[in-house]
Amino acid sequence: MKMYFRKTWPLHLFLLPSVLLLIVFNYIPMAGFLIGFEDFKPWLGILKSPFVGLKHFKFMFNDPTAIQVIWNTFIIAIFKIIVGAIVPFAFSLFLNEVRAMLFKRTIQSLIYLPHFLNWVILGGILTDLLATNGLINQLLEGLGLNRIFFLGSGDWFRFTLVTSDVWKEFGFGTIIYLAAMTGINQSLYEAADIDGANNFNKAIHITIPAVIPIAIVIATLSLGNILNAGFDQVYNMYNPLVYQKGDIIDTYVYRVGLLQGSFSLATAVGFFKSVIGFVLIATTYKLASKYANYRIF
Repeated sequence: MKMYFRKTWPLHLFLLPSVLLLIVFNYIPMAGFLIGFEDFKPWLGILKSPFVGLKHFKFMFNDPTAIQVIWNTFIIAIFKIIVGAIVPFAFSLFLNEVRAMLFKRTIQSLIYLPHFLNWVILGGILTDLLATNGLINQLLEGLGLNRIFFLGSGDWFRFTLVTSDVWKEFGFGTIIYLAAMTGINQSLYEAADIDGANNFNKAIHITIPAVIPIAIVIATLSLGNILNAGFDQVYNMYNPLVYQKGDIIDTYVYRVGLLQGSFSLATAVGFFKSVIGFVLIATTYKLASKYANYRIF
């Protein structure tokens, strides 16, 4: 062990700044969960604020607004996970059949580009495009259809969140599936050609079964984000008109904790989300290990 450390200590030294940052910004702040069990007074601090036990958790589960926020988060996240898994899988199958490499690479670049854009930028663009007098509604009106209140109607707002999130991220998922497809043994396709199989048959019997393990890993691990509906996206696009169906846990915690000063309630809601998220992540890694032989070490 000493001999090993003597050889590898420069590598450990390189890791030290990252470990220190992780401890300072991720682990030390975790002590703040105690605020959820107190009537927190900033001037008294965490250690001297009065302890109230599960008071704020009981209030949370009896508060219709908090319950609605949890359901909103669950519904929006579920639709994002489902649609976000299907679209890149289907699109990668289509793109895999394209033989014109220049066209294929151009499409890959175009669909991957939104992944690098921040939701602050995209939120502003989508707010202008989807406004009642925006370009999208002008096109709908030009086609003889009624204008849609995308950002003011709860149901349409959920649809907008899911659609825009999938549009932003499906390029990244497509790249992953295409990378998996490049690892398929080409002799399988050659054998299928000899047997007279067409492109559809080869996709059904060779391509899809080969990428199913990757799809299972991605879908399973995404379940760990079932209570992460996207703070950046929602915060930059929502408004009081859609709070009932568009408010999620993260925006609720931000509004209640930082804007209204109810630090204890906000911490209780955030702690509840963290515990559920931890259980889901542990469960999904177990499922990925069992059904897709996925290991992180």
